Amino acid sequence: MTTSVLVVDDQALLRTAFSSLIDAEDDLRVVGEAVDGRDAVDLAMRLCPDVVVMDVRMPVMDGIESTRRITSTDGRSRVLILTTFDLDEYVFEALRAGASGFALKSRPLDELLGAIRVIAAGEALLAPNITRRLISHFTDRANAPMSVPSGLAELTEREREVLSLVARGLSNVELAESLHVSVPTAKTHVSRVLAKLGARDRTQLVIIAYESGLVSPA
Repeated sequence: MTTSVLVVDDQALLRTAFSSLIDAEDDLRVVGEAVDGRDAVDLAMRLCPDVVVMDVRMPVMDGIESTRRITSTDGRSRVLILTTFDLDEYVFEALRAGASGFALKSRPLDELLGAIRVIAAGEALLAPNITRRLISHFTDRANAPMSVPSGLAELTEREREVLSLVARGLSNVELAESLHVSVPTAKTHVSRVLAKLGARDRTQLVIIAYESGLVSPA
């Protein structure tokens, strides 16, 4: 199965580099390139890519607003944010806007390929140490909003446990080991939690878990 990708960056050199790298893979295919956030929204609505590789800081419309519009109107496309700093405040705002994770421009380009595949599969993109640093950085702030989704009360004790473990960055395999169940059963638990909370993916579950107070930053 081939994953379709929309590349969004206002720098032509980076767009070309990202697109060439992605297109060289048998299971990935670039279906379009956008020069700014507004262009990205238009192309995403028309092309319905599996993954949108989105720069944050762009003219006309930034990556945060573009992400918000894409994820609010298109249930299929997942957004992978590209940023220069791993604790950039814009990154967290983009996650709140519906992005599924982020990748650092400073890392080797081939890591971008793995990030795209993880996002497309709906798995957790953020490594546990990055998750803790990112969420802790923002939830420790006095003005951090605290909200409790209505679906949280509908979770069973096991599902709340699953949510807590997902928030700490555990993969399906690690979930299965921790809960002493099979991997398919772990995936089923995660799917039920996603459905009850109305979350797009595991990254959104992390945000919900921390902002609702179910999990506290370590």
